[in-house]
Amino acid sequence: MKKIFIILLLFVLSGCSLDGLVVFGEINKVHVVQNSSYVKHYRAYFQRTHLKPIHHGKKYLYFYNKRSKDLAILLHPKNKYILYSFSHPGVTIKIRSDRKHGYYHMLKLLRRKGYRITSPHSVGYTAQLSLRRYKKVKTYRVDVRNYRQLLSVYKKAIRTYNAKEIRNIKTRLPKVLIAPYYKKYKAQATTWEQFRALKIIADKLHLEEPATKKEPVMQEEAEEEEDVETPVDITKEEHAAKSYEYYLQKAPYAELNSYLSSPESKNTLSYVQYNMLQKRNNHLKEKELLKNGSLEELITAYKKNKNPKYKSKIMQRIKEIQED
Repeated sequence: MKKIFIILLLFVLSGCSLDGLVVFGEINKVHVVQNSSYVKHYRAYFQRTHLKPIHHGKKYLYFYNKRSKDLAILLHPKNKYILYSFSHPGVTIKIRSDRKHGYYHMLKLLRRKGYRITSPHSVGYTAQLSLRRYKKVKTYRVDVRNYRQLLSVYKKAIRTYNAKEIRNIKTRLPKVLIAPYYKKYKAQATTWEQFRALKIIADKLHLEEPATKKEPVMQEEAEEEEDVETPVDITKEEHAAKSYEYYLQKAPYAELNSYLSSPESKNTLSYVQYNMLQKRNNHLKEKELLKNGSLEELITAYKKNKNPKYKSKIMQRIKEIQED
């Protein structure tokens, strides 16, 4: 009790108030702001006076531990390094700093514990650092959000081309965390179902928003003009939209092949739509050739593709000719 009284007396004599003591009990600590099923929000105020540069002028660095799934921030006050954990609030690691124990010594010790320098975005976090005065104390305010759980759900949906699991999710996922992953699997998509699933996911994440907000208005004005002056054009556009589904699902080979050869298909279809129809056309062409192709046509095709189906069909045709 005597020690506490002496400490309080010294602070009062030196011009510090009890409010000042309370402030220093609140800063340099990580607090949980939000803890939901998909997002965890942490906030901390770190005193920024008397901080030394850590490396190349930087006064803070982020570290990540894969084993403990821990994002932390490193600061360098006076004669030590302090690593503050966000994922496990209250956990700190202090490392001695002097002439013999510098930056690389600190990195070595942290590596042994599983920590590596990182960018928060690369491990499923976002971090925002700003300068603030917290009750007259100059601080860094750091807001860290953990999106790892939500990111895992979206990655699975994209990877499996299945949008069912994310339909009812309302929590927003920052684009910077998912956009590269989405682009990777979009480039690998080949079927109409895959593109449709990715479209649902992209709309949910707002990944493919219009370039400007004025575009919808301009479209509406253009449609009104077309309604008055050239209604035939709109009929063609509606027919083209319907015909794509028809040619993708129902059109026979001869009709589909004729449509793809016409200028109309190239003017009305997107690049993806044209390729989808071209794939179906190739498939129907193969079926048609195997069913009704002549012996010469089958032999020519087999020389090019070496497909066993054609060889079997050729042998069957030869047998039929011999029987006749």
